[in-house]
Amino acid sequence: MDLANITGIINGYIWAIPLVVVAIVVGLFFTISMGVPQVRLIKDMVKYLLKGNSDSKEGISSFQGFAMALGGRIGVGNIAGVATAICFGGPGAVFWMWLIAIVGAGSAYAESSLAQIYKEKIGGEYRGGPAYYIEKGFSNMPKFGRAFAILFAITGVIANGFTGPTIQAFNITDATKNAWGISPWITGAVIAILFALIVFGGMKRIGRTAEIIVPIMAIAYIVLALIILFVNYDRIIPTFGVIFRSAFNMEALYGAVWGSTIIWGVKRGIYSNEAGMGSGAHASAAAEVSHPAKQGLAQSFSVYVDTLLVCTATAIMIISTNMFNVQNENTKEFVVQNISTDINPGTGYTQLAIDTLIPGFGSGFIAIAVFFFAFTTLLSFAFYTDANASYIARGAKSESTRKAIVTGSKVILTAIIFWGSIRSSDAAWNLADIGVGLMAWVNLIAIFLLQNKVRTVFKDYEKQKKLGLDPVFVPEDCGIDAPLWDEIAETKYAAQLTAKKEAEGKLEAK
Repeated sequence: MDLANITGIINGYIWAIPLVVVAIVVGLFFTISMGVPQVRLIKDMVKYLLKGNSDSKEGISSFQGFAMALGGRIGVGNIAGVATAICFGGPGAVFWMWLIAIVGAGSAYAESSLAQIYKEKIGGEYRGGPAYYIEKGFSNMPKFGRAFAILFAITGVIANGFTGPTIQAFNITDATKNAWGISPWITGAVIAILFALIVFGGMKRIGRTAEIIVPIMAIAYIVLALIILFVNYDRIIPTFGVIFRSAFNMEALYGAVWGSTIIWGVKRGIYSNEAGMGSGAHASAAAEVSHPAKQGLAQSFSVYVDTLLVCTATAIMIISTNMFNVQNENTKEFVVQNISTDINPGTGYTQLAIDTLIPGFGSGFIAIAVFFFAFTTLLSFAFYTDANASYIARGAKSESTRKAIVTGSKVILTAIIFWGSIRSSDAAWNLADIGVGLMAWVNLIAIFLLQNKVRTVFKDYEKQKKLGLDPVFVPEDCGIDAPLWDEIAETKYAAQLTAKKEAEGKLEAK
């Protein structure tokens, strides 16, 4: 049995129906219990993207944190992942990607606000994420909290440092090979070298790189999709019609794969937008903001950009041009065959869709898009790996040992990127899904168990907003032990803290 088959079996167990149900239920819980903040507070979500202290020595701005997390979210899942979901789940899988994005934005808020609440200062920079908030959030059960946190840190290193990079690197080399015939060995070496030059420059270099690349690549990709839709304007209603009908098994043509429609939509949706997976929380913890809810709201918006905009752009290009096949995953029979079965159901579908508008342009454009999408994802993976490696290394006896462990993780990640660039597509996708699934299981359980802290901090944010204040976080007011935030509030947001005390004093006097 080869690697693809072995990883496929493991993947099947991890991504069974229970994980899909848990992802939806947890997202719905936070969405409903907080009054649908991802819709109700969209104005705040956008505002906080543009605010934050970019001059902070310890952290990055809200937008840089957003861009870093979005860089992690916008990757090959937005191109190859969407195409794969359509291939095995039919057009209806796109609807379930939308749904998990809207519902998952609630989970994204929860994990990102928790990351801010329990962030730490390590080596002069903010670090945090699920491992940190799991340990501190379960302070009343220290042994359980520490064990659960270590479990996430290990899965985080596996997913972001070993399994996740393989699919990103493979799709870069596959796309450049298809477009220009460049050997994967050459492309893989170039990627690894560029990657090392940036990540060894630290968190701020990663943040600045993401801040520049991510908005440009996302806008260019969405504009191209809109152009294709404009050219095929008569296909707008039919495209969205077939997505909705097949999502609910109302399209006989895709009835044979409807059992896979929801699974593939949710699985590829979570892999793409990472809501509830815990990865975006690492970038959230690094941001410099005055209240955890601000970064939680900013990160929720990145889920929308990833799925409702970028993933939809890919789906529109593929479905409106009929450049896709639909295959029954179990029988291997093609339910719908619009193009050659030899075409890769990943980047190949999107390349053909673009070629219908500009012949010969698709391969080159997608190769460039995949490079930037996947490369920024790799940079985010480096930051996530660093955060979890730093957590594991906290017990090191000396600072030099801690640094050696963190540096070693970067070296291994660089090597993994080169190795992944020459692996098979099936094995690469399976490895990536395994890593994502493991992280999702641990993190979804953790944020649900810590839901009381999430909702308490959110209520504190809304209370201050109603008083006309620019919210500042005082842990004691929420019954939370977070000493770093006492320092942050007093030294960085003294004016806001004073305004808060005055407003509360007037309220008590009444």
